[in-house]
Amino acid sequence: MDQQKIGSFLKGLRQERKLTQDQLAEHLSVSRRTVSRWETGSNLPDLSVLVELADFYNVDLTE
Repeated sequence: MDQQKIGSFLKGLRQERKLTQDQLAEHLSVSRRTVSRWETGSNLPDLSVLVELADFYNVDLTE
């Protein structure tokens, strides 16, 4: 699993929706720093958050 590739994908999804990291963080009840770490590949979201992100962006979890 390539964390940086996943991070870039998450960042692209957020940018397509024209959301800031702050806006996404507020929606998910996490900090902006957490979103930043996901997008840079430093950390990955928990599975429950991945499911929530997939639902929010209307993408399949396997993407």
